[in-house]
Amino acid sequence: MTVLVHLIVTLGMLYVVPAGLRLIDPARLRGIARIWPLLAAPGALCLWLPRGSAATALAALYAAATLALAARAPARLLRALRMPAAGTRTPAPAEIAVFTALVSPSVAGTALVAERAGYRLFGFDLDILALTVPHFHFAGFTAALVAGLVCRAATPAHGTALSRWAAYSVPAGTLLVLLGYFVDDWAELVGAVVLTGGMWAVALLTWREIRPAAGDRTTGALLATSAAVLVATMLLALWWAAGEATGITHPTLTWMAATHGLGNALGFALCSVLAWRRLTVDRMEITP
Repeated sequence: MTVLVHLIVTLGMLYVVPAGLRLIDPARLRGIARIWPLLAAPGALCLWLPRGSAATALAALYAAATLALAARAPARLLRALRMPAAGTRTPAPAEIAVFTALVSPSVAGTALVAERAGYRLFGFDLDILALTVPHFHFAGFTAALVAGLVCRAATPAHGTALSRWAAYSVPAGTLLVLLGYFVDDWAELVGAVVLTGGMWAVALLTWREIRPAAGDRTTGALLATSAAVLVATMLLALWWAAGEATGITHPTLTWMAATHGLGNALGFALCSVLAWRRLTVDRMEITP
């Protein structure tokens, strides 16, 4: 499991995050997206070193970059608050999703430092901390990013209930899953249900509205793959969370990494980012 998780995390650090930053805001985030692989290189390298001072120092460099990225999120949200969604007093749903995407890598970076140092942060096992790193690169950053992109593209004048649900529930589900770590398995199950509902909404909107308007077969195939994979991988997430809460037979963490984790990383995250990059800038840019 360790090698597989490290490969998934490396993909997220070096490609998915910088590509996603360009999708969020090609103008304001272009500079940090361009240098992000350099900033992420210490984090990727530390994964392949034994736990200790060297790995911890490299992880800390990456964590600092993720915290700097997260520091950009409040100002962006404040701009959105000054220009709320039409007919409301709240920011556009897509901006809530983007805020979550910008903050999520910092959770992963913090967990990475603790895991590489061999420190049981908040009492969590090191294996849980290690899995928190890919979770908040993909279920946090990428899922929230794609939910925001889909919401923007699928929303006509004043939005649709399903696209708003996707943009709100993916961040909410991610937060509830995180809170569930500190409460109990039942709270984590609630988070998994909310997150799964949001991701299935993303899958439905991608299949029904984004894919037919893709313009070419390759982009359409990437979007179709990402939507289909989400259905299966999030069903696995529900199964695992229900098993942890109720004690019913459920997949092991190793099996989840090989199925849910790998599927989300390659089938959903990578295919989604590649597809959205192929779409025109005018259609994929999220602006406050």
